[in-house]
Amino acid sequence: MSVTTAGDGIVEYTLPGEKSLHILDRASIDRGIAELAALAPAAQRGELRVLVLRGPGETFIGGADIREMALLTPATAPAFIQALRGLCEAVRVFPCPVVARLAGWCLGGGLEVAAACDIRIAGRGARFGMPETKVGIPSVIHAALLPRLIGRSRAAWLLLSGETIDAATAQQWSFVHELVDDTALDDAVRQRATSLAAMGAAVLRQQKRMLRQWESQSADAAIEASVAEFAAAFATGEPQRHMGAFLARKR
Repeated sequence: MSVTTAGDGIVEYTLPGEKSLHILDRASIDRGIAELAALAPAAQRGELRVLVLRGPGETFIGGADIREMALLTPATAPAFIQALRGLCEAVRVFPCPVVARLAGWCLGGGLEVAAACDIRIAGRGARFGMPETKVGIPSVIHAALLPRLIGRSRAAWLLLSGETIDAATAQQWSFVHELVDDTALDDAVRQRATSLAAMGAAVLRQQKRMLRQWESQSADAAIEASVAEFAAAFATGEPQRHMGAFLARKR
Protein backbone atom coordinates (compact mmCIF):
# COMPACT_ATOMS: atom_id res chain seq x y z
CA MET A 1 0.00 0.00 0.00
CA SER A 2 1.40 3.39 -1.01
CA VAL A 3 0.44 5.69 1.85
CA THR A 4 2.06 8.86 3.17
CA THR A 5 1.00 10.29 6.52
CA ALA A 6 1.19 14.07 6.52
CA GLY A 7 0.31 14.52 10.19
CA ASP A 8 -2.82 16.01 11.77
CA GLY A 9 -4.84 13.02 10.55
CA ILE A 10 -4.08 13.58 6.85
CA VAL A 11 -3.18 10.54 4.76
CA GLU A 12 -2.14 10.63 1.08
CA TYR A 13 -3.02 7.42 -0.73
CA THR A 14 -1.63 6.59 -4.17
CA LEU A 15 -3.98 4.43 -6.19
CA PRO A 16 -2.35 1.31 -7.65
CA GLY A 17 -2.01 0.92 -11.40
CA GLU A 18 0.30 1.04 -14.39
CA LYS A 19 2.51 4.08 -13.88
CA SER A 20 2.92 5.61 -17.36
CA LEU A 21 -0.66 6.77 -17.93
CA HIS A 22 -1.89 5.12 -14.72
CA ILE A 23 -4.18 2.59 -16.36
CA LEU A 24 -6.46 0.53 -14.11
CA ASP A 25 -6.53 -3.20 -14.76
CA ARG A 26 -8.59 -5.67 -12.74
CA ALA A 27 -5.71 -6.48 -10.39
CA SER A 28 -5.09 -2.82 -9.51
CA ILE A 29 -8.83 -2.21 -9.10
CA ASP A 30 -9.14 -5.10 -6.65
CA ARG A 31 -6.05 -3.95 -4.78
CA GLY A 32 -7.44 -0.41 -4.51
CA ILE A 33 -10.72 -1.69 -3.06
CA ALA A 34 -8.88 -3.79 -0.46
CA GLU A 35 -6.53 -0.98 0.52
CA LEU A 36 -9.31 1.58 0.91
CA ALA A 37 -11.21 -0.93 3.05
CA ALA A 38 -8.11 -1.27 5.24
CA LEU A 39 -7.91 2.52 5.69
CA ALA A 40 -11.62 3.05 6.39
CA PRO A 41 -11.69 1.93 10.07
CA ALA A 42 -9.13 4.61 11.03
CA ALA A 43 -11.34 7.20 9.33
CA GLN A 44 -14.39 5.90 11.16
CA ARG A 45 -12.55 6.25 14.48
CA GLY A 46 -11.49 9.81 13.64
CA GLU A 47 -7.77 9.03 13.53
CA LEU A 48 -7.73 9.57 9.75
CA ARG A 49 -9.46 12.90 9.15
CA VAL A 50 -8.78 13.61 5.47
CA LEU A 51 -7.79 11.22 2.69
CA VAL A 52 -5.90 12.67 -0.29
CA LEU A 53 -6.28 10.52 -3.39
CA ARG A 54 -3.70 10.68 -6.17
CA GLY A 55 -2.18 8.71 -8.98
CA PRO A 56 1.47 7.75 -9.27
CA GLY A 57 3.57 10.38 -10.97
CA GLU A 58 1.74 13.23 -12.69
CA THR A 59 -1.37 11.50 -13.99
CA PHE A 60 -4.46 10.83 -11.88
CA ILE A 61 -5.97 7.91 -13.82
CA GLY A 62 -5.82 7.48 -17.60
CA GLY A 63 -8.77 5.09 -17.60
CA ALA A 64 -9.45 1.37 -17.46
CA ASP A 65 -7.24 -1.08 -19.33
CA ILE A 66 -8.50 -1.34 -22.93
CA ARG A 67 -6.27 -4.36 -23.53
CA GLU A 68 -8.14 -6.20 -20.80
CA MET A 69 -11.58 -4.90 -21.74
CA ALA A 70 -11.10 -5.91 -25.39
CA LEU A 71 -11.16 -9.54 -24.24
CA LEU A 72 -14.40 -9.23 -22.29
CA THR A 73 -17.57 -11.05 -23.32
CA PRO A 74 -21.21 -10.60 -22.30
CA ALA A 75 -20.52 -13.26 -19.67
CA THR A 76 -17.34 -11.73 -18.22
CA ALA A 77 -18.02 -8.00 -18.62
CA PRO A 78 -20.28 -7.67 -15.53
CA ALA A 79 -17.55 -8.84 -13.14
CA PHE A 80 -15.08 -6.28 -14.51
CA ILE A 81 -17.44 -3.33 -14.32
CA GLN A 82 -18.75 -4.38 -10.91
CA ALA A 83 -15.16 -4.32 -9.65
CA LEU A 84 -14.66 -0.79 -10.99
CA ARG A 85 -17.97 0.18 -9.42
CA GLY A 86 -16.64 -1.18 -6.12
CA LEU A 87 -13.56 1.03 -6.33
CA CYS A 88 -15.58 4.17 -7.08
CA GLU A 89 -18.05 3.34 -4.34
CA ALA A 90 -15.26 2.73 -1.81
CA VAL A 91 -14.18 6.32 -2.47
CA ARG A 92 -17.71 7.75 -2.46
CA VAL A 93 -18.68 6.24 0.91
CA PHE A 94 -15.26 6.53 2.56
CA PRO A 95 -16.03 7.80 6.09
CA CYS A 96 -13.97 11.01 5.98
CA PRO A 97 -13.62 13.66 3.25
CA VAL A 98 -11.64 12.55 0.18
CA VAL A 99 -9.67 15.21 -1.69
CA ALA A 100 -8.68 14.34 -5.27
CA ARG A 101 -5.28 15.60 -6.48
CA LEU A 102 -5.93 15.87 -10.22
CA ALA A 103 -2.95 16.09 -12.53
CA GLY A 104 -2.37 14.93 -16.09
CA TRP A 105 -5.05 12.66 -17.53
CA CYS A 106 -8.36 11.98 -15.79
CA LEU A 107 -10.26 9.80 -18.24
CA GLY A 108 -13.10 7.29 -18.21
CA GLY A 109 -12.98 5.24 -15.03
CA GLY A 110 -10.50 7.78 -13.68
CA LEU A 111 -13.00 10.59 -14.06
CA GLU A 112 -15.58 8.42 -12.32
CA VAL A 113 -13.21 7.87 -9.39
CA ALA A 114 -12.66 11.64 -9.27
CA ALA A 115 -16.43 12.23 -9.36
CA ALA A 116 -16.76 9.98 -6.32
CA CYS A 117 -14.38 12.20 -4.34
CA ASP A 118 -15.70 15.03 -2.19
CA ILE A 119 -13.33 17.81 -3.24
CA ARG A 120 -11.42 18.02 -6.52
CA ILE A 121 -8.31 20.18 -6.89
CA ALA A 122 -6.62 20.27 -10.29
CA GLY A 123 -3.48 21.57 -11.90
CA ARG A 124 -3.95 23.68 -15.04
CA GLY A 125 -2.40 20.96 -17.17
CA ALA A 126 -5.01 18.34 -16.23
CA ARG A 127 -7.30 16.97 -18.93
CA PHE A 128 -10.72 15.36 -18.44
CA GLY A 129 -12.85 13.13 -20.61
CA MET A 130 -15.17 10.14 -20.95
CA PRO A 131 -13.96 8.48 -24.18
CA GLU A 132 -15.89 5.22 -23.80
CA THR A 133 -18.22 5.77 -26.77
CA LYS A 134 -15.16 6.09 -29.00
CA VAL A 135 -14.23 2.49 -28.20
CA GLY A 136 -17.75 1.08 -28.47
CA ILE A 137 -18.93 1.02 -24.85
CA PRO A 138 -21.21 3.35 -22.87
CA SER A 139 -20.08 5.26 -19.80
CA VAL A 140 -21.76 3.59 -16.84
CA ILE A 141 -21.62 3.22 -13.04
CA HIS A 142 -20.44 6.50 -11.45
CA ALA A 143 -20.80 8.44 -14.69
CA ALA A 144 -24.37 8.66 -13.35
CA LEU A 145 -23.08 11.28 -10.90
CA LEU A 146 -22.13 13.68 -13.69
CA PRO A 147 -25.58 15.17 -14.43
CA ARG A 148 -25.80 16.12 -10.74
CA LEU A 149 -22.30 17.55 -10.68
CA ILE A 150 -22.11 19.46 -13.98
CA GLY A 151 -25.68 19.51 -15.27
CA ARG A 152 -27.50 17.28 -17.75
CA SER A 153 -26.52 19.24 -20.87
CA ARG A 154 -22.80 19.26 -20.15
CA ALA A 155 -22.87 15.63 -19.04
CA ALA A 156 -24.58 14.67 -22.30
CA TRP A 157 -21.89 16.44 -24.33
CA LEU A 158 -19.08 14.81 -22.37
CA LEU A 159 -20.57 11.30 -22.49
CA LEU A 160 -21.79 11.35 -26.09
CA SER A 161 -18.91 13.16 -27.78
CA GLY A 162 -16.09 11.36 -26.00
CA GLU A 163 -14.09 14.58 -26.26
CA THR A 164 -11.70 15.86 -23.57
CA ILE A 165 -11.88 19.21 -21.82
CA ASP A 166 -9.11 21.21 -20.17
CA ALA A 167 -8.93 21.97 -16.47
CA ALA A 168 -10.22 25.53 -16.87
CA THR A 169 -13.37 24.21 -18.57
CA ALA A 170 -13.75 21.53 -15.88
CA GLN A 171 -13.74 24.29 -13.29
CA GLN A 172 -16.22 26.39 -15.26
CA TRP A 173 -18.46 23.32 -15.38
CA SER A 174 -18.18 22.96 -11.57
CA PHE A 175 -16.39 19.60 -11.73
CA VAL A 176 -13.14 21.04 -10.38
CA HIS A 177 -13.44 23.01 -7.15
CA GLU A 178 -10.00 24.61 -7.11
CA LEU A 179 -7.68 25.23 -10.07
CA VAL A 180 -4.00 26.10 -9.56
CA ASP A 181 -0.74 26.09 -11.48
CA ASP A 182 0.71 22.61 -11.79
CA THR A 183 3.69 23.59 -9.64
CA ALA A 184 1.35 24.77 -6.88
CA LEU A 185 -0.88 21.67 -6.89
CA ASP A 186 0.71 19.88 -3.94
CA ASP A 187 0.64 23.03 -1.80
CA ALA A 188 -3.02 23.68 -2.66
CA VAL A 189 -4.02 20.11 -1.82
CA ARG A 190 -2.07 20.25 1.43
CA GLN A 191 -3.66 23.55 2.45
CA ARG A 192 -7.18 22.29 1.78
CA ALA A 193 -6.53 19.02 3.60
CA THR A 194 -5.07 20.89 6.57
CA SER A 195 -8.09 23.20 6.70
CA LEU A 196 -10.45 20.23 6.73
CA ALA A 197 -8.41 18.31 9.29
CA ALA A 198 -8.63 21.27 11.69
CA MET A 199 -12.39 20.77 11.89
CA GLY A 200 -14.11 18.15 14.02
CA ALA A 201 -13.68 14.64 12.64
CA ALA A 202 -17.16 13.61 13.78
CA VAL A 203 -18.96 16.52 12.13
CA LEU A 204 -17.14 15.96 8.83
CA ARG A 205 -18.16 12.29 8.85
CA GLN A 206 -21.72 13.33 9.69
CA GLN A 207 -21.88 15.99 6.98
CA LYS A 208 -20.45 13.67 4.33
CA ARG A 209 -22.98 10.98 5.22
CA MET A 210 -25.82 13.49 5.02
CA LEU A 211 -24.68 14.72 1.61
CA ARG A 212 -24.87 11.15 0.32
CA GLN A 213 -28.31 10.63 1.86
CA TRP A 214 -29.61 13.85 0.31
CA GLU A 215 -28.88 12.41 -3.15
CA SER A 216 -31.79 9.98 -2.77
CA GLN A 217 -34.08 11.93 -0.41
CA SER A 218 -36.75 14.43 -1.25
CA ALA A 219 -36.17 17.96 0.00
CA ASP A 220 -38.90 17.53 2.63
CA ALA A 221 -37.42 14.26 3.90
CA ALA A 222 -33.89 15.67 4.00
CA ILE A 223 -34.98 18.74 5.95
CA GLU A 224 -36.95 16.66 8.44
CA ALA A 225 -34.12 14.16 9.01
CA SER A 226 -31.59 16.94 9.49
CA VAL A 227 -33.26 18.12 12.71
CA ALA A 228 -32.20 14.90 14.47
CA GLU A 229 -28.73 15.15 12.91
CA PHE A 230 -28.32 18.64 14.39
CA ALA A 231 -29.20 17.39 17.85
CA ALA A 232 -26.95 14.33 17.49
CA ALA A 233 -23.93 16.54 16.81
CA PHE A 234 -24.07 17.85 20.39
CA ALA A 235 -23.53 14.33 21.74
CA THR A 236 -20.03 14.28 20.24
CA GLY A 237 -18.71 17.22 22.26
CA GLU A 238 -17.37 18.89 19.14
CA PRO A 239 -19.84 21.81 19.06
CA GLN A 240 -19.04 22.66 22.66
CA ARG A 241 -15.29 22.53 22.01
CA HIS A 242 -15.25 24.47 18.74
CA MET A 243 -17.86 27.03 19.77
CA GLY A 244 -16.06 27.51 23.06
CA ALA A 245 -12.80 28.17 21.23
CA PHE A 246 -14.56 30.62 18.88
CA LEU A 247 -16.06 32.56 21.80
CA ALA A 248 -12.73 32.59 23.62
CA ARG A 249 -11.04 34.14 20.60
CA LYS A 250 -13.75 36.82 20.42
CA ARG A 251 -13.17 37.69 24.09
